[in-house]
Amino acid sequence: MIQGEFDYRKHLVKIPHKPGVYQYFDQEEKLIYVGKAKDLRNRVSSYFVNDRMVNAKTRVLVSKIRDIKFTIVDTEIEALLLENNLIKEHKPRYNVLLKDDKTYPSIVIKNEPFPRVFGTRKIIRDGSKYYGPYASIGMMRTMLEMIKSLYPLRNCNLALTDSNIKGGKFRVCLEYQIGNCKGPCEALQSSTDYNHNIDDIKDILKGNISTVVKHLNEQIADAASNLNFELAQNLKDKLDTLENYQSKSTVVSTLLHDIDVVSIASDNKYAFVNYLKILNGSIVQTQTIELKKKLDETDAELLELAIAEFRNRFESTSKEIVVPFDINIDDPTIKFTVPKLGDKKKLLELSQKNVLFFKKSKLEQYEKLNPELRTERVLTQMMNDLHLTSLPRHIECFDNSNFQGKYPVSAMVVFKDGKPSKKDYRHYNVRTVEGPNDFATMKEVIGRRYSRVIEEQQQLPDLIIVDGGKGQLSSAVEVLKELNLYHKVPIIGIAKRLEEIYYPNDSIPLYIDKKSESLKIIQHLRDEAHRFGITHHRKRRDKGTLNTELELIDGIGNKTAENLLKHFKSVKKIREANQEELLEVLNLKQAQALLNYFGK
Repeated sequence: MIQGEFDYRKHLVKIPHKPGVYQYFDQEEKLIYVGKAKDLRNRVSSYFVNDRMVNAKTRVLVSKIRDIKFTIVDTEIEALLLENNLIKEHKPRYNVLLKDDKTYPSIVIKNEPFPRVFGTRKIIRDGSKYYGPYASIGMMRTMLEMIKSLYPLRNCNLALTDSNIKGGKFRVCLEYQIGNCKGPCEALQSSTDYNHNIDDIKDILKGNISTVVKHLNEQIADAASNLNFELAQNLKDKLDTLENYQSKSTVVSTLLHDIDVVSIASDNKYAFVNYLKILNGSIVQTQTIELKKKLDETDAELLELAIAEFRNRFESTSKEIVVPFDINIDDPTIKFTVPKLGDKKKLLELSQKNVLFFKKSKLEQYEKLNPELRTERVLTQMMNDLHLTSLPRHIECFDNSNFQGKYPVSAMVVFKDGKPSKKDYRHYNVRTVEGPNDFATMKEVIGRRYSRVIEEQQQLPDLIIVDGGKGQLSSAVEVLKELNLYHKVPIIGIAKRLEEIYYPNDSIPLYIDKKSESLKIIQHLRDEAHRFGITHHRKRRDKGTLNTELELIDGIGNKTAENLLKHFKSVKKIREANQEELLEVLNLKQAQALLNYFGK
């Protein structure tokens, strides 16, 4: 396969396994192909790696590719609709051309007395409400059939004005006789009742079925209380139909015309801005750009700069721009909208989804090239999340272990630049504490550790973490105060159950976002301290158990048992030793007692 100067692998690693639309550009930055996929990465890679699976025309296309861009969406249907919009707008050379009059169907609620509801491909801006587009005529018809089964509506095109109805100009037709219409033409159904049904239909078409479900449940309860069981059953059938319906999402409402949508995502050094151009209810342009910060510019300042760039680049004259927050651009010809709900809010969320993915992809790329960037970013996030005044480059974490109060030990693990520094790990055999007393154990170990730091003039850590809640934290703080180190180094406690972060003299814990890298590092520290402590504790406990067995022998005490284990390394080798070997450690009386104990 001819690939020329294009290295598709660099682009492929940025593309997600998500549904969306991909665009191929040639060396002149001209769009030459648009495609859709339920898995963008798999689909794009198939052009380059499955040489035997593509035809000659596709090989020509691939040979001309010099850049790949993509837009992620929520569903395959959205990808299908967006692909259609982009092909019709840009007419890429290698796509099948779509006729201009071929558009996807929508459902319209006409702006008229007793509104009709039907499918159409033609958008007329007369105040009617349009819902869609739908990816297939079959999908739209299914929706209309469900609406018809739930709400009998007129399908005639009579002018049902008040004067015409009162003048008796119309007569009910067969649709009324068979129950498909309630006869508003003869005032057999009021406009109030009819419009209640239209309101429910609007909610269903928007996907807001919860309101309609609630309304139907109230009607069922009312019918049952009045012993109208036939009506209650009829309403129950409607409710079942509605609850079995699962609404399909759409890309853009056909009501939206000629607007721009922008959103931003940033960090300390970079900002990324996504742009969507909407014309006649279709996304016709989409692009994300990167801005490198120079003077700590705010998101609002960067967004204003990007808006000017996009409008100039795409020659946009839109009178409305959808933005994520208020910005300070004084232009009476442009309306800036910060949507709270509805179709514009959904568009903004789609833009934000794309800009966040673009940001994540770019930062991962930068961090692979320069790992120090990730370290700085993670430590900066940790500093902000924990309200520290400096980057926590050097962190020490403590955890205690004991077995029913016996063999108490403590472990200290050290992380430097967010990673374990195992050469700095330390074990502590607790000396002054009897029984299971975590608070006293923490107090002893913190005192021993930082007394030595002071004595040897070592550098203090940037953060101390104790595994435990307020009790362990208070014990550690007490020692730091005695050593005159309190306020010189920050200290926090982490409780296991809910990952609560405790600060000294504050009874209300801090909860960090579960997905935050700060919490992941703290959990790693805590888990590493626990693992390191448990390992040492088991060794000490096992050694203590062996000592206890040897001490059952007459004439052998704790010190002698330790000497035996130190010399022979295990009880098994002690059991297999002869008298001559035992006499290297024991006296004759002790050696004979030990041989008798092991039946030798």
